[in-house]
Amino acid sequence: MGKRKVDISKHELVPEHIVLSEEEANELLKKLNITKSQLPKILASDPMVKKIKAKPGDIIKIVRRSPTAGVYYYYRVVISEK
Repeated sequence: MGKRKVDISKHELVPEHIVLSEEEANELLKKLNITKSQLPKILASDPMVKKIKAKPGDIIKIVRRSPTAGVYYYYRVVISEK
């Protein structure tokens, strides 16, 4: 029996992940008055990071949906393993 491929991005518990363009990333950092290093981190080895082909230094927008809070966003900067 072969392994079955599962698309993790389609799972209901996995929020949408989007790589921000350089312009979007700069706007976000300016709006929040922070630097990339002040953002929470996500490893380049994370399955969703690999799926969306994000590279270390990229900023990812994570779109979470909640029946009570509606739609809200998290931002993470991709880092490589140490």
